[in-house]
Amino acid sequence: MEQRKNLCAQIPLSLHAQVTEAKEQLGQTTSEYITSLLTEYYEMKKDGGNKTMAANTRTMAFQISEDLFQRIKAHLDRESARLGRKVTQREFVLGLIEGALNMAEPMDVDEAGVAPCEPLADQDESQHQEEV
Repeated sequence: MEQRKNLCAQIPLSLHAQVTEAKEQLGQTTSEYITSLLTEYYEMKKDGGNKTMAANTRTMAFQISEDLFQRIKAHLDRESARLGRKVTQREFVLGLIEGALNMAEPMDVDEAGVAPCEPLADQDESQHQEEV
């Protein structure tokens, strides 16, 4: 293992909060996270400032109203308190997207692309018998 040396710097509290949230999200220690950031930075500089994204990832960005942002922030605070851990905006939005896609995508589709027919659990049996 390469020898190590301590690096200490005073940074703004807002930046410290960002670093803390990001390292927790990645499950890294502060040392691991800062090492990866600095390594990525110097590799990017070496490549002329051209950063390549990690394989198979894309960035999605959009603007929302201040009111909606504050509602989301309040919800994340409540969920963080309920779960006893920090719930991130990324985690929240990805969960919403995955949940919506899972509901929208067909469940069991055969090779011809047709979903099997099953009676609805809520359907009234007497209605079915009257039709027969």
